[in-house]
Amino acid sequence: MLSRIADSLFWIGRYIERADGTARLIDVLRLALLEEPSADEHVWSHMVLTGVMGYPYPGRVGLDEVGRLLVFDQTNPSSISGSWLAARENARRARETVSTELWETINTSWHRWTALGTRQVTQVHLGWVRERAALVAGVADSTMSHDEARDFLLLGQYLERADMTARIVATGSWPEGGPSWGAVLATCGAQQAMLRTMRGVITDRTAAAFLTLDRRFPRSVVAALSAAEERLAALSPDEGRGVGFSDEARRILGRTRTSLEYRRPDDVLADLPVQMERVQQTVRDASEAIAKRYFQSAPVQEWTGEVL
Repeated sequence: MLSRIADSLFWIGRYIERADGTARLIDVLRLALLEEPSADEHVWSHMVLTGVMGYPYPGRVGLDEVGRLLVFDQTNPSSISGSWLAARENARRARETVSTELWETINTSWHRWTALGTRQVTQVHLGWVRERAALVAGVADSTMSHDEARDFLLLGQYLERADMTARIVATGSWPEGGPSWGAVLATCGAQQAMLRTMRGVITDRTAAAFLTLDRRFPRSVVAALSAAEERLAALSPDEGRGVGFSDEARRILGRTRTSLEYRRPDDVLADLPVQMERVQQTVRDASEAIAKRYFQSAPVQEWTGEVL
């Protein structure tokens, strides 16, 4: 497969999952403000912006400003609009590889998203993004061959999911109080799965442990890291290799995953903000290793003048 096609497929997966995860993170803020009308909207909004964009945002902000920056701003690759646009452009570049149905789903989603309006973020916007992201994933699964093209698509999806879930989980441990773990569970679609797993006993500790460490819930941090590792193993199996791994990205992901899985849950939860920041850094490092191995092309050759 051409590296440019693999690159585009990887980023289709990442951008669609980023739109979904950003919608879920903003929904945490929306639900939290509904549950706690007396909460400081500016403090919580500032934390959401910092958590998504990765740097402190200057000045006071509210939910409307969060919507402008993280929902409707097409120039921001971390926003929902920016993610949909980037996913569409990558799908267009990989048009010969993605299925016709997948291209039509992404293209139609972009045009319908722009038709929803950009005046104020509502539950309609956030719910629609989650539904369309699920539709894209389903169409890709049912209309693309399960080969290396799909592996790159899923690799991007699972890496972004680990990153976004880590950001969402971090909101539940804000030192300023933050949203309830019930709101965090709801935005991850984890309430029913959690009730079945914990048999109706839900506490802040069990909710945090479920979203971070549960191997069977597909949106947990550990499950997403494991799924990304599986895609890397499918792309570059280490058959017959006696020591170590040839894939640097797989080593990076495996080190962080095992450090979460094999530590005592209480130890992970006691240091949750630091652990979630480590997951985000792991995703960044793994992405760089993946790009270096699979996506970098040779420099363009240019004619130069004769040196006298």
